[in-house]
Amino acid sequence: MGAGMAKDKQPSRGIERPRGGPAKSVAELVPGVGQAAFKRFGFIQSSVVSRWREIVGAKYADVSAPESIRFPQGKKSDGTLTLVIERAFGPMMQHVQPVIIERVNRFFGYPAVARIVMKTGDLGRTKPAPPKPELRPVPAELGDSLREIADPELRAVLTSLAQGVASAPGGMPVLGKVR
Repeated sequence: MGAGMAKDKQPSRGIERPRGGPAKSVAELVPGVGQAAFKRFGFIQSSVVSRWREIVGAKYADVSAPESIRFPQGKKSDGTLTLVIERAFGPMMQHVQPVIIERVNRFFGYPAVARIVMKTGDLGRTKPAPPKPELRPVPAELGDSLREIADPELRAVLTSLAQGVASAPGGMPVLGKVR
């Protein structure tokens, strides 16, 4: 009885699966994963998200982001576009709703969006850090007073200020003792 059970559990050796062949990309193995996720959250075309700046322009894309598009049941037109808007820009975006609807519909090529619902929130974008001042040696004509400043960034800012004043019309101002 024990030998028969062991024999039943062994896989059939007669059927061999071919191995090897060309490597397949993940997109081939799992097609439409991203598309399914976008459809779940209301985006028929994921390019609306990735091309938002191109669709509405930099001015509006900096303060808004598409969240979803919901269509009436059984239709693919007259949908509702939900946008997340930066808090301070709600009134401006209310006024430009017709422009945004027109641009989104132009992108789709048919009247896909009929109205917009706006939600205030954080877009989650980080602003790029301002560029650090360029650290250059202090020119000799500015004197030794700036060379004594230990903080390199402060020295760079003061050097830039002094160079700006020196290049102003009228030349370098003469500083004298105050009486």
